[in-house]
Amino acid sequence: MMLDTAKPAPARRTQAERRAQSDQSLLLAAAELIAEEGFQAATFEKVGARAGYSRGLASQRFGSKDGLIEALIDHLHERSDELAAGLHIENLPGLEAILASVDVYLRNFEEEQAVRSYFVAMAGSVATLSRLRTAFAASHQRAKERFQALIEKGQKDGTVALDLVAETSALMVGSLLLGISTQCLIDPTTDLPSVREAALTTLRRSLGARK
Repeated sequence: MMLDTAKPAPARRTQAERRAQSDQSLLLAAAELIAEEGFQAATFEKVGARAGYSRGLASQRFGSKDGLIEALIDHLHERSDELAAGLHIENLPGLEAILASVDVYLRNFEEEQAVRSYFVAMAGSVATLSRLRTAFAASHQRAKERFQALIEKGQKDGTVALDLVAETSALMVGSLLLGISTQCLIDPTTDLPSVREAALTTLRRSLGARK
């Protein structure tokens, strides 16, 4: 008697799964184009071709280039949330959660084109006075609120100085990351690992509870 050793056919993906996969491929393609060639390079034609789809699909999914960039911003926030959840950052004491978030962000900036593309697109939107500035402002507000919540948590658990104003301190942390990211784009030879260590040391000293 011969055994049937044939492997079962893989389960067919649902329409929602196929859509999610194609959306992710299109966003990755857009991020790569922006990081490599600049903001203007991310046309629907180029994005679709790099992702292996038609120009029409990119247009259908995002409607406009602004819609594409807004979707990319949302994708990057979701990715950041996933990384934080995977490392259980929210379970850390306030100060350590802030430092871990900064560390993860800067390591991710160094390794992933998608993160670098965010700042290239942001610079392009500012230079052209695009309405996308509103989307980037909302994105930065979202990051500020997250850091503010961690600072307030640290003030409650005794790891962050009580004399700090949480909102303005959170803005400072976000601005630090913005400045480092911009510097690395302007000068790719920037020693990011050394800058990252300096940033973490500086934040620990400036935010930490006073002894």
